[in-house]
Amino acid sequence: MPPQLVNAKNLLDFATKPAWVASILRGKRRNFGNIAGHLPGAQDLASISGWVASQFDASLNWKDVDWIRSIWPGKLIIKGILDVEDAQEAVKTGAQALVVSNHGGRQLDGAPSSIEVLPEIAEAVGSQIEVLFDGGIRSGQDVMRALALGARSCMIGRAYVYGLGAFGGPGVAKAIDLIANELSVTMGLCGVNKISEIDEHVVAI
Repeated sequence: MPPQLVNAKNLLDFATKPAWVASILRGKRRNFGNIAGHLPGAQDLASISGWVASQFDASLNWKDVDWIRSIWPGKLIIKGILDVEDAQEAVKTGAQALVVSNHGGRQLDGAPSSIEVLPEIAEAVGSQIEVLFDGGIRSGQDVMRALALGARSCMIGRAYVYGLGAFGGPGVAKAIDLIANELSVTMGLCGVNKISEIDEHVVAI
């Protein structure tokens, strides 16, 4: 990726894989299933990509969060917090929780990692708001580290997607079970009996 121009080498490669070529030609074209058919004029990936790009508003600020809070009676969780100042602003909005996350580093690849800033954010506002963690959770050991550094809970992305891709709904359940079992084993190896006993003493800082 991205797709290369067709040349002699590619054609020879295709010729050695007729079944694969046939399956690709017969296959359904890829698109965003949650958008296609609902967004006028978005018939292909290029037009959908343009629409997604247009949804980013550089003028967004904390007053917009106040507005959302004023019209939304349910629980509010603010994701993307990476420093103490923003964490404190999140508390002021009346949100029930914040998520320490750099969105996988996709927006700013030079941003600090989520785990790097988690301890100071948890120490600053952990008693005022629920602190969730997002970033690189692949195993029970990862969950243990995040909890030890101040998170109340963790979000997972790839782990459940891998399970979904492999076995559908049961695969997701299996992925969660694996992480839970790994966490249990890790706790045992660290001499921890309860989640409430997990703190920074179990990690080397």
